[in-house]
Amino acid sequence: MKSIEVFMVLLIVAVMTLIGNFVGANTPLLSAVPGMLALVAICMAGVLCAKFIPVRIPSVAYIVTIGCILTYPGFPGSALLSAWVQKVNFLALTTPILAYAGISLGKDLGMLKKTGWRIIVVSFVVFIGTYVGSAVIAQAILKLIGEI
Repeated sequence: MKSIEVFMVLLIVAVMTLIGNFVGANTPLLSAVPGMLALVAICMAGVLCAKFIPVRIPSVAYIVTIGCILTYPGFPGSALLSAWVQKVNFLALTTPILAYAGISLGKDLGMLKKTGWRIIVVSFVVFIGTYVGSAVIAQAILKLIGEI
C-alpha cells in the first residue's frame, strides 16, 4: 500500500472516530481534533519507519514505540500530547477499525469457508479463555489491593 493511500485511510478513520467521539462520548469535535491529528501523525510516522528502515519490523511496532516515547513523562511536550489524546475516546477509536476488519474479512469469505468449522471452535476457546483469564487476574489483583 502506498503511503498516500495509508494517509487517506488514516484520515477517513480519524473523521469517523471524531464523529463517534462526539456522538458516543459527547466530546466537542474541536477539542478532540488535536489529539486525533497527533494519533494520525504517530501512525503515519510508524508506517513510514516500517517502509524506510531496512529491518523487517511491522509498522505497529514502530507506532507503539513512537507513541510510548512521545508520551513518556520526561519527554518534552508529553503532558500536552497526553492531554490532547485523552480527549479521544477509546471506543470511538476502535469502531472504525473493527468495521474495516469486518469488511476485510468479508472479502476473504471464500478463504474463511475453507477453514471449516474448526475456526469457530478455536474462536470460542480463545474468547472464553481470554475472558476467564482476565476475570481471574482482575479478581486476584482486586483482592490483593483490598478492593473486594
